[in-house]
Amino acid sequence: MRENGAMPASDAIAQPEQPWNRQRLRSTNERLLLDRLRTGGAASRAQLARETGLSKPTVSSALAALEEAGLVREAGTHAPERGRVAVLYAPDPAAGYALGIDIGRSWLRVAVADLDGGVVARTDVRNRARSSGAMADLVVSTARQVVANSGVGAHEVAHAVVGTPGVYDEERRRVRYAMHLPGWGRAGLFDRMREELGIPLEVHNDANLAALGEYTYGVGAGSRLFTYILIGTGLGMGVVSEGRLFTGARGGAGEIGFLPWPGLQKPETLEDAVSGEAVVEAARRFGMTGQLTAKAVFDAAREGDSAAVRAVRLEGERIAYTVAAAAAVLDPDLVVLGGGVGHSIDLLLRPVRETLRTLTPLRPKIVPSRLGEDAVLLGAVATALGTARDVVFERRSAS
Repeated sequence: MRENGAMPASDAIAQPEQPWNRQRLRSTNERLLLDRLRTGGAASRAQLARETGLSKPTVSSALAALEEAGLVREAGTHAPERGRVAVLYAPDPAAGYALGIDIGRSWLRVAVADLDGGVVARTDVRNRARSSGAMADLVVSTARQVVANSGVGAHEVAHAVVGTPGVYDEERRRVRYAMHLPGWGRAGLFDRMREELGIPLEVHNDANLAALGEYTYGVGAGSRLFTYILIGTGLGMGVVSEGRLFTGARGGAGEIGFLPWPGLQKPETLEDAVSGEAVVEAARRFGMTGQLTAKAVFDAAREGDSAAVRAVRLEGERIAYTVAAAAAVLDPDLVVLGGGVGHSIDLLLRPVRETLRTLTPLRPKIVPSRLGEDAVLLGAVATALGTARDVVFERRSAS
């Protein structure tokens, strides 16, 4: 007889938990093998059993399930000196896709990548939008076109990531601090993009994605803690520690452009002093005339123009202050300089290092970005892939 609703021990033992647990165990084993194949390259059943500690029958069963789900495929054979020829298995990159989007003031870059990270379609278009609504339309139309050009069905794109100046406020559904993109702080713009694209979409700061891109594909690989300083229309910084992005309590970590700077006429921010526009203003102050851009100033400096040389030297000194601030707070082992101004690192590196020696005993290694203007886009792709792989595994395993 039961007392207080208690159940006999024999009934408790007979609960229908074990079939679910077996399914969960099978799923765990399949995911373990898939992750090993993705990180370690193609392998045979025997090799996978040795490396994972799973039994050979378990490996064979899990591989069969993964192959049936379209998550792995045969990738050749291996003929050992002794024994039978072994079939090699590898993840099927065409099991799903990810979408990366980089929204900048001057350019919009969009790419579709397979689950191995291979870019299967890409386009770069001038951002001529004059309103936030027009920019949202441009993002949607360009993304649709890139997906169509890739030959991939929209339903096969499992996840999308957008890189944008500013910090996305998830609660208010809007971007904050994107001063160089007028109207970009309107609430609901990215919800509209999600709906029109029909693809799950998340939003990240562009400097943060550039840092992740550089860590995944560029010079940041293997760094314990490195910062990516993005210098272009604005100034931003991404921080990657042990392979993980540090964003702070509200996503504002790395917004180094807001640091105060003593301007000539009035108090300014560090962004006012270091961005590409600051290079142009300095060149004008030193005597350059005409239609100027930061690129034109750097090109003139290479030709020996004295005003341009002075402006570039000043830019290098100010970048050194930026690096010194990052070094004092974060103590990175590596600082990567990127963005539009980063293209002229050949002129900037010497004044940056010389000035840094006079400012602080903390002197991290300073290098140019390997990815250049692709850093944000590739960071968006890498971030989207992390989620897309999970989504594709769950979808295909369930079906």
